[in-house]
Amino acid sequence: MEFLNLLMQHTITMMAIVDPIGVSAVMLSLLPSTATKEDVNKIAYKSTMTIIVAFFVVLFTGNILLKIFGIELDSIKVMGGIVLLLTGLKMVSGAIEGKNQTKEERAEAKTHEDFSVIPLAIPITFGPGIFATVVILKGHSHSFMDMLALSLAFLLVALAVYLSFKNSIYIKKYLGITGQKIISRLMGLIVGAIAVQFILSGSASLLKTYWG
Repeated sequence: MEFLNLLMQHTITMMAIVDPIGVSAVMLSLLPSTATKEDVNKIAYKSTMTIIVAFFVVLFTGNILLKIFGIELDSIKVMGGIVLLLTGLKMVSGAIEGKNQTKEERAEAKTHEDFSVIPLAIPITFGPGIFATVVILKGHSHSFMDMLALSLAFLLVALAVYLSFKNSIYIKKYLGITGQKIISRLMGLIVGAIAVQFILSGSASLLKTYWG
């Protein structure tokens, strides 16, 4: 029961941050008018595999990077919380069209035949917010079952991303831009709440360590 609760908690947290419905709208905005259903399927598969690889790279090397630079996990919680808070505010305001994408990345993607890895997978889908979240959740995973729950949770998120990308045309047809914005705004509220928890928890621990 504890494993299932942890799995559900991690899945909801990362699902809200990644926002598969929202990034599927970004994918559609990058698709050329000549794109076929086969092209969409290839992009969906390649982007999904990229974020899975990125997740496991961060999962197994994130703490090593922290040690190399002498950064405490609580500092990442505070900074990651700020990044998530900014992301959540953008989502709540309805700014799903670009997500973390810069104008330069958007222009490059439209002139580049294969945008499935950069910028769609990284940094639009797997950006700074999910990077920080994976590092933080890994820091709180103290057993094999904790790590398994975290890994399975992200694989469920990746599956949702794949299905959203693969069916992005139908999602747009049935939900419309308004429906996608409503879902992203709801996800933004969850992301904002997660961000506040990260900031408060990390700040409290840092204050206790340095001034306690």
